[in-house]
Amino acid sequence: MNLASLVRDSARRAGGDLAVAGPDRSVTYDELDRAADTLAHLLRDKGVRGTDRVVIWLDKSVVAVAAMQGALRLSAVYVPVDGSGPSRRTARIARGCSATVIVTDSRRAAELRESGEELPGLLVLDGLPGTDGRPPLPVEQPGPDDLAYILYTSGSTGEPKGVCISQRNALAFVEWAAAEIGATSRDRFANHAPFGFDLSVLDLYVAFRAGASVHLVPSEMAYAPQQLCAFLRTERITVWYSVPSVLILMIRDGDLCEGARPPWLRVLLFAGEPFAVDYLALLHRYLEGVRLLNLYGPTETNVCTFHEVTAEDVAGGEPVPIGRACSGDEVWALTPGGRRAAVGEEGELVVDGPTVMAGYWGRGAQEGPYRTGDVVRVRADGVFEYRGRLDHMVKVRGHRVELGEIEACLSRHPAVGEVAVLVDGSGMAARIVAVVVPAGPPPGLLALKRHCAERLPRYMIPDSVLTVAELPRTRNGKTDRQALRDTLLQPSGSRT
Repeated sequence: MNLASLVRDSARRAGGDLAVAGPDRSVTYDELDRAADTLAHLLRDKGVRGTDRVVIWLDKSVVAVAAMQGALRLSAVYVPVDGSGPSRRTARIARGCSATVIVTDSRRAAELRESGEELPGLLVLDGLPGTDGRPPLPVEQPGPDDLAYILYTSGSTGEPKGVCISQRNALAFVEWAAAEIGATSRDRFANHAPFGFDLSVLDLYVAFRAGASVHLVPSEMAYAPQQLCAFLRTERITVWYSVPSVLILMIRDGDLCEGARPPWLRVLLFAGEPFAVDYLALLHRYLEGVRLLNLYGPTETNVCTFHEVTAEDVAGGEPVPIGRACSGDEVWALTPGGRRAAVGEEGELVVDGPTVMAGYWGRGAQEGPYRTGDVVRVRADGVFEYRGRLDHMVKVRGHRVELGEIEACLSRHPAVGEVAVLVDGSGMAARIVAVVVPAGPPPGLLALKRHCAERLPRYMIPDSVLTVAELPRTRNGKTDRQALRDTLLQPSGSRT
């Protein structure tokens, strides 16, 4: 089995069933299979062969899905790029991974040509191409360690960093996820995440493996809570997967937890960041009978641990754990002294196993286990609790402070809808600033200080509060901390 064979296998089983419903059009498995064949021919005409890189710069659409499949059928490596991103970034990524071709549309092709950047060949698609009479190409049979796709993430140097995912990496997760959620051909998956974000791997390939349908959430709807709630209901979604921030928007500003429970929904998955426990508790009560799964893992490992939310989890008022190892991986915590953390101890989470990436493009193969940079605590039952990031641990007036711990504390205050905590300044002038989205009337600084004083050491109590209407988001839906720092320098909210 490989990623390219999933659609063809489903086409043979139930070719007339719905495969993908997108903002551009909907296609059956037979239609998607034929479109992938045509695109494989067109890519080969452009010189694409096995292991070549194919950059895909399109809106989230059926065309983009078919282009991914076309590349995979040649045993090529597809590289999805955010459709709303700038042309220069796309050209830089294409140059960085030595792409043979960029698949794009007429408007974006013009932007690329006007950018003045060095470009590979362009395959311009303004819709799904019709069949051209050529016989289907045989699906190439890549090896388990051959690359399937490259996902570009922000790099610390300012240059995008390409995470290389092999067939083995992807399928280990897809096989586990399909079994864990019991995916069947009757399921209707929502795809909220951009194709360049690893959450989309579950949406697409678990659906294809089961012969289910996947319903693409249009990019312009991604943070429109009322439209998202309507989409969930009108499309009769059975499996939903997104970052917690999106679900919080749907609870707070949509009607996700109002009226009748969506009758078709059976599994709701979330990943990418901690879920504020008050909102999660509300969701757990409202969606009685729906499985709530917290999935954890950086792009470099896809999903390596998971935890199913229980009533006990949300009753305790603490963030839910990230759980136990999954996808065939081994996971442990490493103390600063270099030994495995014992029960009750904290350490950096380390992952080894089939989902660990092949490496970063151009930087050599990944050797040995992957160190995540995330700090966890080991519970007596072997479950891991997320404590924060090594790079979010800062020194404030001589004390080591984990900003995530302050955020978790503040999120339990009833007047706080969402929160992010930053440090403004350095040395003795460093100040802890809480950026708060109120759940109602804005909370005062004194009330938040009292709340924190009951739960945190004195040196971790915020010095000031900035109230904002919403937290800025990255294109993947996570809190954009750099944008928050810019806000602190030029405040647009009210600060106390």
